[in-house]
Amino acid sequence: MNIAEVKQELSSDEKVLESAFKLETFYKKYRVAIWSVVALLALFFIGKSIMSGIEEGRLSEANNAFLTLQQNPEDSAALNTLKEKNPALFELYSYAQAAKKEDKAVLNTLSQSSNTVISDASRYTLAVMENKTADSALYKEMVLLEEAYLAIENNEMAKAQETLGMIDPRSPVAALAQLMKHSTIKAK
Repeated sequence: MNIAEVKQELSSDEKVLESAFKLETFYKKYRVAIWSVVALLALFFIGKSIMSGIEEGRLSEANNAFLTLQQNPEDSAALNTLKEKNPALFELYSYAQAAKKEDKAVLNTLSQSSNTVISDASRYTLAVMENKTADSALYKEMVLLEEAYLAIENNEMAKAQETLGMIDPRSPVAALAQLMKHSTIKAK
């Protein structure tokens, strides 16, 4: 072994020691900050897992209440549990029951819901029950069919044909719209 190799080996050992001293100095200087970040990360993940567990339990209780209501719609304890644990599912269940029982008061209340799907469906169902038309994003083409039907009943064939013309030919209700158009032609 020559002197150059020994110097190089000592130089690399010095660099390792120098790095170790720098790391130790950095650790001593920022020890509190490093442990604070580690503690905060640990608390964050622990808190997140606890919150996830609580949410899972809440949804499980709501699902059990919903299953109970499907077996026994008159179970008030299950209804209250569903209302507390999952308000969106409670509104959906209330809508289904109100539409089934044709309960206009409940549908009217649900039409004011902050859930746009529930409020839109409730307004539409209520309008159909009252033989009126309602503006609906979910049932747009059904609303057009209803408007055309009411126009036909009022013997306004031109208005009915114009309304039916607004229905997209690719729509699932296009065939029904065509049948209604033909009935307006024969009724003239």
